[in-house]
Amino acid sequence: MATVAQPQDQENPLVEGLERLPVHPTTLVIFGATGDLAKRKLLPAIYNLAHEGALPERFNLVGVSRGEQTDDEFQQFARDSIEQFSRRPADDQVLSSLVERMRYVAGSFDEDGMYGRLGSVLDELDEEADIAFNRLFYLSTSPSFFPVIAKKLGDRGLHKRDGAQVRMIVEKPFGTDLQSALELNRELLSVFDERQIFRIDHYLGKETVQNLLVLRFANMIFEPLWNRSYVQSVQITAAEDIGIGSRAGYYDQSGALRDLIQNHMLQLLMLLAMEPPVSFDADPVRDEKVKILRSIAPPTPDEVPGIAVRAQYGAGMSGGEPAPGYLEEEGVPAESTTETYAAVKLKIDNWRWAGVPFYLRTGKRLARKTTEIAVRLKPVPHLAFKQKGSLGVEPNMLILMVQPNEGVSLSLVAKIPGARMAVRPVNMEFLYGTSFLSQSPEAYERLILDTMRGEATLFARNDEVEAAWAICDPILQAWSTMPGPLPQYAAGSSGPKEADDLLEGGDRWRQL
Repeated sequence: MATVAQPQDQENPLVEGLERLPVHPTTLVIFGATGDLAKRKLLPAIYNLAHEGALPERFNLVGVSRGEQTDDEFQQFARDSIEQFSRRPADDQVLSSLVERMRYVAGSFDEDGMYGRLGSVLDELDEEADIAFNRLFYLSTSPSFFPVIAKKLGDRGLHKRDGAQVRMIVEKPFGTDLQSALELNRELLSVFDERQIFRIDHYLGKETVQNLLVLRFANMIFEPLWNRSYVQSVQITAAEDIGIGSRAGYYDQSGALRDLIQNHMLQLLMLLAMEPPVSFDADPVRDEKVKILRSIAPPTPDEVPGIAVRAQYGAGMSGGEPAPGYLEEEGVPAESTTETYAAVKLKIDNWRWAGVPFYLRTGKRLARKTTEIAVRLKPVPHLAFKQKGSLGVEPNMLILMVQPNEGVSLSLVAKIPGARMAVRPVNMEFLYGTSFLSQSPEAYERLILDTMRGEATLFARNDEVEAAWAICDPILQAWSTMPGPLPQYAAGSSGPKEADDLLEGGDRWRQL
């Protein structure tokens, strides 16, 4: 079997952040291979791994979807997707070598015969190469099919094999509440072992998120400050400047709390607050993350109004253009009480963080798109610099920018040049693009490669998912009993004024 061709100018073993480490020959099976996620993210990620020489030397890709297609038609679909959405221009030699080994299996995900045809294709690929390929099943489908696909794979005996590894990637959402998450875990674990299941959260593949661990545990300067004695509060923001687009059917059943806070944002909180693991292997890291969630007491119904706020965007101006309100979007019921903005205040009841508020907020149609973590230190006990001309002196703040511009910024107070002892805030910062002079790999590239290696550090474990739902589920249940309409905020604004009620001790939301 031919190997993936590499660009002629690539000689450095480190190419844009992805190491060329040996990976066992692998066959990747994408369920939902003609869907939007595969088209925009997965296929381009696979191409970029091939371009960088990070794929295993022997690699196959099998697409599974309901529509009837030939192998040639699927290969053309993959080529078009990669040429349109790859982060770099497609190299024809690499692209041709990659797509020529793609196969396609048509059928419904609940159809027994389809799994028979899939098994035959997988066996053929093994026989052609005379290799027992590792098999990686990627569930890029509606969540309702996750347990169906797992059971069918088990019934057909495709969930394990001698001489090679079988793994499964599960996309979010992983359940819609605590009960459904528990049931989904039960169904998946009845077929696959926990070590075979990789619950993917693409936020954990972002360079700044991974760098948070390095920032904390490889720089002694931060450790003495990283506790309740010096940190006043933490804000984690995931703001979007767009509306729901054509996703009304999904979004109105989900809402901001389920869509981002329960998974992405709690992941950021765990990495920020966790204790140093005994090693950076998967289970020690995830053990420490779970301890953080278990240190957050699930709120009672009476506590929910004091720690959680929800709202919907109304009409306004977004990006200089008029924007409709959420209830005016196509496909949204006129009486919907689904939140497009959610903010929560959480307290971690452990020795390090007792009393420190962690504020999490997310929303659609806000002033700008940004994801960041802001660690606000306590103010100095006495500020002598109050001379005329001093500008906006604030406590020091460490900002970790996750997107769109990945980097880290630390605000300091410095003297303004001149005869007066006047001061103002200044920033020390680094950005990945300027500091490393290379383009960061896409999150899916890192995460797919990790699954091929069996490296689970950046993936959620079953107890981690359940602990996250244990925090969010009481909020959702309380909201379901509260009548509408919801508070409104203008499209293009920084969110509802009601969110200010969560803040304490002189805290303010960072300006969007």
